[in-house]
Amino acid sequence: MINYKSDVEAVDAFAQKYLDLKKEISKVIIGQEEVVRDVIISVFSRGHALLVGVPGLAKTLLVNTIAQSLGLDYKRIQFTPDLMPSDIIGSEILNDKREFKFVQGPIFSNIILADEINRTPPKTQSALLEAMQEQSVTVGRTSHQLEKPFFVLATQNPIEQEGTYPLPEAQLDRFMFNIILDYPSYDEEIQVVKATTGFESASPNTILSKEEILFFQDLVRKIPVTDNVYEYAVNLVAKTRPQTEKAHQMTNDYISWGAGPRASQYLIIGAKCHAAINGKYAPDIEDVNAVVPQVLRHRLVRNYKAVAEGISMEYIIEKLRS
Repeated sequence: MINYKSDVEAVDAFAQKYLDLKKEISKVIIGQEEVVRDVIISVFSRGHALLVGVPGLAKTLLVNTIAQSLGLDYKRIQFTPDLMPSDIIGSEILNDKREFKFVQGPIFSNIILADEINRTPPKTQSALLEAMQEQSVTVGRTSHQLEKPFFVLATQNPIEQEGTYPLPEAQLDRFMFNIILDYPSYDEEIQVVKATTGFESASPNTILSKEEILFFQDLVRKIPVTDNVYEYAVNLVAKTRPQTEKAHQMTNDYISWGAGPRASQYLIIGAKCHAAINGKYAPDIEDVNAVVPQVLRHRLVRNYKAVAEGISMEYIIEKLRS
C-alpha cells in the first residue's frame, strides 16, 4: 500500500524516482536524455509515443531498458507488409471440445514496441487504435480488457524511405508525443562503441512497481493548473488552425490542417508531468513550452507552399510559440 502524508510529499517522491530512473537507464542508454525524458513523461501521462529515427539508433534497446527499469511486461511487434490485425490482437480458435477459445496476441502486455509501424498497411496499423484509446480489444462480439498500465511506443523510419506507409491522421492523433531520435554526438558515439564492443554489458535495476506507476499516473492527473496556463495551451493550439479567428499568420501561410482539442489536453497533461519530475507542484508556461514540439509536430500538416519554400515544421512551431 502506497501512503504519503500529502500530495506534496508524493510529488517530491516522484521527482526522486525520476532521477533514479534516469540513472538506471543511463547505464545502458548513452546520451538521448531528452528522448528518455519524453518517453517517461508519456508513460506517466498515460499517453503513447511515436519515436521517429533512422535504423540503428537503439530504439528497441531504449524501450527494453525502460521496461526493465519500470518492472513491466514488454513485447515487441515487428510490423511488416504481410502482418495481419489478428497477429497483433489475437484470434479465436476451435479447441478439442469444438468451442471457440480466444488466444491472446502480443498486444496483451504493459509496454508494446510497435517496431517500424509504417512498414505495414493502414488496415493493420488501425488494429492498434482501439487498444490505444480504450485499452481494450474486441474479437468477434467479445471485448477483452488490457492490463494497466498500458503503453504503446511505436517506432517509424522517415517516410521518405522506400516501403513505408504514412500513418493515418486518426492513428497519429492517438499518440501523445512524436519524439525525434537523432544521431549521437561524436563523444557519445565513442562511449556507445566502447560500451557495446566489450565482454560485459550493463543491466538496469527495477526502480518502480506496477502499483507505484499507477499511483504516480493518478498523481499527475491531480496536479492543479492555473487558468492562465490553461488559456496559454488552448490559445497556442487555436493558433494552429488556418483561416480561423485566432489563426497565426504563419498558420494561414503554411498550414493546411491544424491540431484538434486532444493537442490541448496533451499539452496540459504533459506540462503537469514535466513539472512533477522537476519537483514543481504546479506547471507554468515554461512546462507547457517544454512539450509543445512533441505534441504538435505530428498534428499539423504543412501545405505545398511550406514544402516548396523549405519551411520546416520545427520552424513553424517555434514561430507559433513566440
